Amino acid sequence: MKNRRFKKPVVYSFYALGFIALLGTLYLIESMMPTSNFNGLDDDYVNQTIFDSELPVVNTSDTIIRPFVDKDITIVKNYYNYKDEAKDQEESLLFFENTYLQNSGVSYGKKEIFEVVAVLDGTVTSIKEDQSLGKIVEITHSNDMISIYQSLSEVKVTENQEIKQGMIVGKSGTCNLEKDLNNHLHFEFIVKGLVVNPEDYYDKKVSEI
Repeated sequence: MKNRRFKKPVVYSFYALGFIALLGTLYLIESMMPTSNFNGLDDDYVNQTIFDSELPVVNTSDTIIRPFVDKDITIVKNYYNYKDEAKDQEESLLFFENTYLQNSGVSYGKKEIFEVVAVLDGTVTSIKEDQSLGKIVEITHSNDMISIYQSLSEVKVTENQEIKQGMIVGKSGTCNLEKDLNNHLHFEFIVKGLVVNPEDYYDKKVSEI
């Protein structure tokens, strides 16, 4: 039997028909697949997860904030500074059990109970209740800083808890040491082992201290 050979034009026609058939098959497969965009995410998914969902924003700023957010709160007892005028020093003294004490923090007050918040990210290292100072929360921060929240009526954190700046630590209250101040927060700030005036550190960056 003789081998039959096709002429070149016929061979080229076979190639062309095969190529067309391949393209047709690919087009058919593609048309049967669901449309997608954003690298495989459909419109509903993108809309729900990016545009419609309300996600909480966590403040991770390293700028020190005040231990409260209510703008009506005022200073009711200043930090005692030995460089101040005699009159200012006198107003910063505490009188307790027939003894005058230097105020080692700042007391903030308001008629109504207010929420107390963390001034920076940190770890709750101590929670205790003192007969004179009331409920106390101590938070340790980076760069060898410690914030202390005293005279609380309620505590909203637990020991060893990692917290973010602005999280609620507790609520203001009263204490026997500063009973005449009524509802307030007594706040102390320790930097590198030294008790400092908190008012000098608000709005400063940790990296600047």
